Amino acid sequence: MSEVARVWYQSFVDPVAQHPYITRLQALLDEYAAPGIRFDVHGINPPDRHLSPLTELRCADRAIRNAIEAERTGYAAFVFGHFQDAGLIEARTAVDIPVLGLGESTMLHALTLGRTFGLVTINPVFLSWLRDQIVRLGLAQHCIGVRALETQVDTYMHAYEDRNALEHVKQDFHREAMVLVEQGAEVIVPAGGLPMVLFAREKEHAVGGAMVLNGVAVMVAQAEAAVKLHRLTGSAVSRRGTFAKAPPEAIREFLAVRD
Repeated sequence: MSEVARVWYQSFVDPVAQHPYITRLQALLDEYAAPGIRFDVHGINPPDRHLSPLTELRCADRAIRNAIEAERTGYAAFVFGHFQDAGLIEARTAVDIPVLGLGESTMLHALTLGRTFGLVTINPVFLSWLRDQIVRLGLAQHCIGVRALETQVDTYMHAYEDRNALEHVKQDFHREAMVLVEQGAEVIVPAGGLPMVLFAREKEHAVGGAMVLNGVAVMVAQAEAAVKLHRLTGSAVSRRGTFAKAPPEAIREFLAVRD
């Protein structure tokens, strides 16, 4: 690529309050990115701090607006760096650049590594959301199940800085993952950017022989491939059905609505 292709990486956390995560995520993206690709991490303020479907909706609204802004300012792709992918479908209907979701991309990639997978999320509040997400993606026959830790965002901020806290989270994660492995999961997916970044430095990370997926690395590779394919083919998604392009009037009305 003769010029740098910028990818907007949209996190749902506060870039100041959760700076330990943002700093580590940006460092990983810089390390993993190929020459000619630059990932720019953007947060949301206020963040997705209440772990509620209503908060997911508010953050999704901001993310969709940011996807439109990313296209307008010359970004080559947009990434929803939030596993629940809230707003992903709507953003794809609003822009012509590739839009990728952390949850969708990692679960689909998991099936190239094994025939079955299981998810371990950070909090029980996400269990029903993730089960619905799996069904929407048509992956119910491949997903062994979803388990949850009893953690909060601040748990990970502490674990990034404290080795003992990291080991505590890792032990809890392995305990829940092992249940899924014993039920038949061949790949374990940390269902969230927070645990993905926490475990990203683990090499050949496995639980009971089942691979623990490095979702940040997957997201980088998928985004780079999407940028290249878009340049080669001129298309990001099919405009028939699910991702039919929203009329310009609909986009203008959406952007015109403010809090």
